[in-house]
Amino acid sequence: MTGERGTDLARLIGFIEQFSRQTILVLGDFVADEFVFGEISRVSREAPVLILRRRAMHMLPGGGANAVNNLADLGARVHAVATLGDDAAGDALAEYFRKKKVDGSGLVHKSGWTTPTKTRFLAGWPHTAQQQVLRVDREPDGLSDATSETLVRNARERLGDASAVLISDYGYGSATPEIVASIRGRKRWAHHAALDSRYRLHEYVGLDLTVATPNEAEIETAHHAKIGGDASKLDAFARRTMARLNLSALVVTRGRHGMTVFERGRAPQPLAVFGSDQAVDVTGAGDTVIAAFTLSLAAGATVLQAARIANYAGGIVVMKRGTATVTREELEAAIRSDANQKCAEPGCSSARVTDKGSPAR
Repeated sequence: MTGERGTDLARLIGFIEQFSRQTILVLGDFVADEFVFGEISRVSREAPVLILRRRAMHMLPGGGANAVNNLADLGARVHAVATLGDDAAGDALAEYFRKKKVDGSGLVHKSGWTTPTKTRFLAGWPHTAQQQVLRVDREPDGLSDATSETLVRNARERLGDASAVLISDYGYGSATPEIVASIRGRKRWAHHAALDSRYRLHEYVGLDLTVATPNEAEIETAHHAKIGGDASKLDAFARRTMARLNLSALVVTRGRHGMTVFERGRAPQPLAVFGSDQAVDVTGAGDTVIAAFTLSLAAGATVLQAARIANYAGGIVVMKRGTATVTREELEAAIRSDANQKCAEPGCSSARVTDKGSPAR
């Protein structure tokens, strides 16, 4: 391992140090992730089911709200544009971001609409690990044209202040190809525009997006075929998606296999998963990846450099339980540790990476 590796990782820290200077516009579907914890007390006499004695419950931002939460913890300024219902989940999300000093003036509070909510029940015996035993989803009806128009207006009003745009489409109506087209208008995006779409990746045609970050299952769904570990199929599907959407790059997350970076005119760049390949909890990991990736691009990183930073972020967050975030300090510490570990190997001539990010001489 040469000294260039340590210097290269130090450059990544340099981009992370620029995160606090960036402003990201997030257009997304906000989801409330509720976690109900309890202990299995007995078997019900009414039916052959276990009785869960509820012990605690807490709510965390999910979906596009999780991307916002990660951006905030990474030090960025965020303009959030999304729809919330006039319900307890919507109020809780609004209050959560108010306390975090995230700009929520672009949020649309819609009367009679249900804030998308995923309630996970986790159970265990005393002194054992909690396991998820049930998930209950509350989903809204579609959004009216008037609400969509308000989302477009709110996004346009904040677009000029943004260093990059992040689109998080979970299928609940706040982020759609039609809304994105209206926000963009006839002009090209002034900065990077990154897409994470759960169900309709290939519908974002002609929207001048920079990059998309689907997982492997989403690529398979878009092409109606399985990849099955075949690198040539992954490459073919990725190139077709890039051509269809006219993307500069595509980053495909692949679980314990890390991620693969595709760019125009370049060979695929696989990145091995950072840390352990035995994840504790993958809930929301894709939101962390696109948040770190988009923020890195805004800070001046290349696509590959941004993907490497996002790969570190993803490796950190999957070792946490529940819908979690990565902080800038955690990200910098992981890269420093990796750089110094590599520089301890034979052939590394540069010194250790310092707390200032640059290689010590």
